[in-house]
Amino acid sequence: MELYKFLPKTNCKKCGKPTCMAFALDLLQGKVKIDDCPPLLEPKYKKNYNTLKELIGSEEGKEKELRIDVETDLCDGCGICVTVCPVNARYCPPTLSGKAPDYPPEKHQLFQVKAGKCELLAIKYCRRIEAQGRERECRVCETYCPRDAIKIDYV
Repeated sequence: MELYKFLPKTNCKKCGKPTCMAFALDLLQGKVKIDDCPPLLEPKYKKNYNTLKELIGSEEGKEKELRIDVETDLCDGCGICVTVCPVNARYCPPTLSGKAPDYPPEKHQLFQVKAGKCELLAIKYCRRIEAQGRERECRVCETYCPRDAIKIDYV
């Protein structure tokens, strides 16, 4: 993650977050400000501080919402997103062996293929929202989509 590269990576918890990765994700989402990381205010991190200010610019501190878009024009309904999603794997055991999940969908299930296209069902259970630390940077569905039909962003 671009923002994480410029943090001190000390996991000192002075910002109130468990790790620098968690702080970076909250920074991306606008939940914290750069100045909330005390080590970044030290002279030895001045260059990193300035770089972060440039990267974030006027968006700093503006809360953003997770968005997962499935571009239906690109999606061919292959179902890879359904089987690779860690949340689907946890709550839909058939996906662990590459099979389609049971129907009707389990309430935690994020994706299903319907009418030949991937459909996002329950974004509120996505690891990017519920987890802590590195799991919050999950991009498995986006990474493994062979058609680049899934896009993850904060808007």
